[in-house]
Amino acid sequence: MDKIKLLQARRAKVLAAGTAIRKAISVCIDADSFVELSGFSFSKNDFYDEEAEGEGVVTGFATIDGYPVYIAAQNFAVMHGGVSEAGCEKMLKCLRLAEKNSTPVVYILHSLGVQVGEGVAALEGFAKLLSAAARLHGVVPQFAVVEGEVYGQSALLAACADFTFFLKEGVLAADSPLVISARSGKNLPKEEVGGAKALSKANIVSFEAADLSEVRADIRKILDVLPDYGAAVIENGADLNAVLPALNQNCGAEALIAGVFDKDTAVEIGKPYSPEVRCVLGRIGGIAAAAVLFDGEEGVALNENNVAKIAAFAEFASYYSLPFITFVDTLGVRADLETNNSLVLKAVFKLLETYDLLENAKIAVVTGRAIGLGYTLFAAKSAGFDYTYAFANAQIALFDGVKGAEIEFAGEANADKQKLAARYADENADPVNAAKNGYVDNIIEPQFVRQYLIASLQMLLK
Repeated sequence: MDKIKLLQARRAKVLAAGTAIRKAISVCIDADSFVELSGFSFSKNDFYDEEAEGEGVVTGFATIDGYPVYIAAQNFAVMHGGVSEAGCEKMLKCLRLAEKNSTPVVYILHSLGVQVGEGVAALEGFAKLLSAAARLHGVVPQFAVVEGEVYGQSALLAACADFTFFLKEGVLAADSPLVISARSGKNLPKEEVGGAKALSKANIVSFEAADLSEVRADIRKILDVLPDYGAAVIENGADLNAVLPALNQNCGAEALIAGVFDKDTAVEIGKPYSPEVRCVLGRIGGIAAAAVLFDGEEGVALNENNVAKIAAFAEFASYYSLPFITFVDTLGVRADLETNNSLVLKAVFKLLETYDLLENAKIAVVTGRAIGLGYTLFAAKSAGFDYTYAFANAQIALFDGVKGAEIEFAGEANADKQKLAARYADENADPVNAAKNGYVDNIIEPQFVRQYLIASLQMLLK
């Protein structure tokens, strides 16, 4: 028997079974960098009497713009990506190597669920795999790509990942969308059950990507920023003394992102979820940082969802030693029945708990309003902020203008409420009052904010 020809025949069979998924992997990585793991593993599904070439999973390691990554990709061409115990073991091996070598993981997900006939054995396999993914949380970055339909427990890999990308065809659901739709008394297409737009409150969709090339570019930009991979400080030619006069006229979130961060380094995470809060990774004067910006014309009211989004982002910053910056324009907790009867207070506590994990610099810039809990959570010295700056027209107070005026000047019953609000803002909400007590380190013009941030980051960087 010619062993070389036999090997070639076997290899051809394995490659044929994974043509589409291997092409997808090749788009995500550097050319010719993929080295496969367990390439000849296969089992037989007794229910269908079919062989599962490669266990329906392709795993290996590669590089993305020179950054090493491990890849675990579900092969939809083999039993519709059906997950088996052996398939879980194959992915588990990949995760163990990623942990051992402190290397990021990329999941490419496309599965209709567990292979029929596997039974409880597949559930045990899932338990091992998901436990390993959970242990990697905060140890190495995990990226999940929802390439197509992803149902059942495979969806938990997307939930566990730090960054989840949805392609146009991506649909994610904890059960079959048909079942979910039917039990909800509706008849919805799968995209309206688990598409990126349908999951606007799930806090799972980090990015909507047009294609895998875009996924690759965003993964590279994220790894560029993380100190463990792209270094805490780099020399990228950024102007450290840039003045931004346009910010004196418009210091909204979009203008701040464009002006403060070094060119082509800012990456916004989780834009579809609570878009009034914007979480951005990037570099400021070559220094890697994580920033939260509030994007609302009259200040952003806090609720369960946007506080949870900030807490998750702050947790990520703590894991990867990123300075944490808040651009504050918030009114505190939204005052309505729905918010009051929600997990908002638990989410606030989680955020405060996460702050204790942040050992790098914490810097606050009050760009608009810092009212009540909005100040306490995002600017207060006693919450751990090393430096707090305020723009000249910022408002820092216990109450917003109208409510504050009504309480502060309750004895002036016949006074015009609008005038009272203006008086309250002038006399009590001026940031100078907070600065007098040492709670605000400096009151600055918006155009100089980048200079102040770079100076603070340079001083506080560990």
